[in-house]
Amino acid sequence: MAIAQPTDKEAPKGFDQLRNGIATGKLDSVQYDSKTVGTKRKALVYMPPGYSKKKKYPVLYLLHGIGGDEKEWLRGGNPQVILDNLYADGKLEPMIVVMPNGRAMKDDRAVGNVFDREKVEAFATFEKDLLNDLIPFIEKQYPTLTDREHRAVAGLSMGGGQSLNFGLGNLDRFAWVGGFSSAPNTKRPEELVPNPEEAKKKLKLLWISCGDADGLISFSKRTHDYLYQNNVPHVYYVEPGGHDFKVWKNGLFMFSQFLFKPVDNASLTRYTVLGSPASTNVRSAKYPQILPDNRVMFHVKAPQAQKVQIDLGKKYDMVKDTAGFWSVTTDSISRGFHYYSLLIDGLPVADPASETFYGMGRMASGIEIPDRDGGFYALNDVPHGGIRIKRYLSKATNTWREMYIYTPPGYDKSNEKYPVLYLLHGGGEDQRSWATQGRTDLILDNLIAQNKAKPMVIAMLDGNVSSGGLAGFNENVLRAFENELKQGAIPFVESQFRVETDAKNRALAGLSMGGLQTLYAGIRNTNLFSSLGVFSSGWFANNPKLTDPQYAFMKENAATINSNLKHLWISMGGQEDIAFQNCQIMMKKFDELGVRYSYSEYPGGHTWPVWRHDLSGFAQLLFKE
Repeated sequence: MAIAQPTDKEAPKGFDQLRNGIATGKLDSVQYDSKTVGTKRKALVYMPPGYSKKKKYPVLYLLHGIGGDEKEWLRGGNPQVILDNLYADGKLEPMIVVMPNGRAMKDDRAVGNVFDREKVEAFATFEKDLLNDLIPFIEKQYPTLTDREHRAVAGLSMGGGQSLNFGLGNLDRFAWVGGFSSAPNTKRPEELVPNPEEAKKKLKLLWISCGDADGLISFSKRTHDYLYQNNVPHVYYVEPGGHDFKVWKNGLFMFSQFLFKPVDNASLTRYTVLGSPASTNVRSAKYPQILPDNRVMFHVKAPQAQKVQIDLGKKYDMVKDTAGFWSVTTDSISRGFHYYSLLIDGLPVADPASETFYGMGRMASGIEIPDRDGGFYALNDVPHGGIRIKRYLSKATNTWREMYIYTPPGYDKSNEKYPVLYLLHGGGEDQRSWATQGRTDLILDNLIAQNKAKPMVIAMLDGNVSSGGLAGFNENVLRAFENELKQGAIPFVESQFRVETDAKNRALAGLSMGGLQTLYAGIRNTNLFSSLGVFSSGWFANNPKLTDPQYAFMKENAATINSNLKHLWISMGGQEDIAFQNCQIMMKKFDELGVRYSYSEYPGGHTWPVWRHDLSGFAQLLFKE
């Protein structure tokens, strides 16, 4: 009967120390004929306690690093001791472990400059040696199970890269693959797993581990990110440590316990010690860390504080240690961007370890949670446009104002005139929000590269036009914004950038408060815009002073609105969106008035993941014949 998956999340003390009174395995040194290299080559073979030629065993091929050979694991890792102890504790399926020399060349000694090109290339050549020479030799000389489901490959550093390259590149030969601190020889994840669906079907376990202080962790992280995006089950295991045998021994201890048993994919995200630093951390900050299941670990030093909490919408009480550090691990946090604050003795402050963002009407910390559906705003290898910051003296307000401008790839080398989308933020935010929190440039870069959106200029405006900073929702404030849009922002953009200046090449969109501004200024000026986008917004049903004159205007001008607007696109973050009910009431009123619109929902509430998705969807509709 198969033994259960590991209960430990890291190796206990003494796991690699000789233990008296237990059965031990046996090590063989063997030589095999390598047609690939044209010489005899060496390998070490570990046979488990109680080994019998009458029984057939699965096989793990365990590979070394760039400066090692077939004895590197033996010298630095005591694999036979680790495995013997696991057998004694009933945690391991009996298996043969083969430790070959992964430098497939005639003089395969680890001498001289191990980074010499010929020696490095020999590590790639070893794939052919492994598949065509070593595996057939082992399966002839030892009683082995020879199907892919009973064959595993794993390795450290250079051998970790080999294991990922060879294992994932030969899923008809290996069902179990492990990379410990995989080195730069690791192929890009798109090459490693070009067909994620095939990998899901054929892999029994894919293990990726690394020390958090290892300079090579980026190679493991990029592979994990790709697998996460493509929903390929795997373990991404991060632990304290560098590029050394402390990490690699723990990797062998953990990985080997999974082998050749049923695997519960749903449990794999819990196998790690540390998380990955959030992409929104300041440079070199280790915390906050995001665990593979999107729980977040916070770690803050505040030795004089009496109480510290994390406010992520939900408040989490932190626990203080003797060194004055406060720590907590949250529940699993939903995808995308979130504002958060530290509450130190009740005072909300920004986390010094995080980038800060203007939101909630003040500077706040922000954290980006991985999103499997977030590839549309990822930084991809495509032509990139630019973000420009422009200040202008507005004739509407007689004040200096600022906007962020996205120009598409090739703008500076072209004489072409572009259409313009005027894009508005929400309450408590400003002109920076769409550029930073919203990822506008990456969304458009990706869409344009895929020919899903027309190249366009996007003017991200400051919608705060009332005195005192934040704009309100009364008609006077909305009218003030309309004046700023018409007399300040649009004239400035059209005088400073190569853009088209007719209605069919202008669009207006906004989220939440910006959606209200779009409804007010856009509906009243359909002679200026061909498309309006209203994200997570709607007229307030309980404010007749605001809605009655608007609906009266729309009733009187319904034919003109329908004729002028190619798109009146309304989107919502599902029923959990705080604007959902108002929007439903508003759309029923539009139906009564005969105003045409289209409607879209994307689950996620009143949040940036929804608005990023809205921008992507709306941009694909614009400025097309």
